[in-house]
Amino acid sequence: MYLYRKAMKEFWNQRYGADMSSYAYGEAPNAYFAAQLSRFPGTELLLPLEGEGRNGVYAAKQGWQVDAFDFSESGQKKAFQLADQHKVAINYQLASVDNFPFPHQTYDLVGLFFAHLPPPLREMLHKSVTTSLRPGGHVILEAFSPKQLGLSSGGPKNVAMLYDEVMLKADFENLHILELESTSTTLHEGPFHEGHAEVIRMIAQKV
Repeated sequence: MYLYRKAMKEFWNQRYGADMSSYAYGEAPNAYFAAQLSRFPGTELLLPLEGEGRNGVYAAKQGWQVDAFDFSESGQKKAFQLADQHKVAINYQLASVDNFPFPHQTYDLVGLFFAHLPPPLREMLHKSVTTSLRPGGHVILEAFSPKQLGLSSGGPKNVAMLYDEVMLKADFENLHILELESTSTTLHEGPFHEGHAEVIRMIAQKV
């Protein structure tokens, strides 16, 4: 796992750091997140694997107190740059899934957007997310489904890192799943998420 983390950190630092004046996945938030955010009550939001900060900055502008983390120094720099541009503050830590100190029952909402990981890390992340939610808190998720393989709009090329409904029901078995759907969409999220895509979306609540 150490070698995987090292390789992925180098990959994301290179992608995010290639051009500090532009954003690999755009400056606008994930469209599904932006469309759904007003549905959720609360003030405390966690965004794991937040990349260049587009979702955290958007949420901060809507009044959320945002905690975020990623293991890419370039991603963190871009996130702070974007936050400064929009005159908001986000608490963005450098951490990986297996060393971020997920606080117990702290967050009203956790957002997971294209947070693709090998199965052991994915299961660890989803268990930690469940623990970190307050009772009544929600998880909102969008990720690529296995139907994404062969499409040019982004995502892992390894089917084990793609999400399906059975997997999410098992990972979040301790939450009440309110919505869970595989669907087609069109992404306009910078040069690496552009065009027709096959995704899965979920909203679940801790009761």
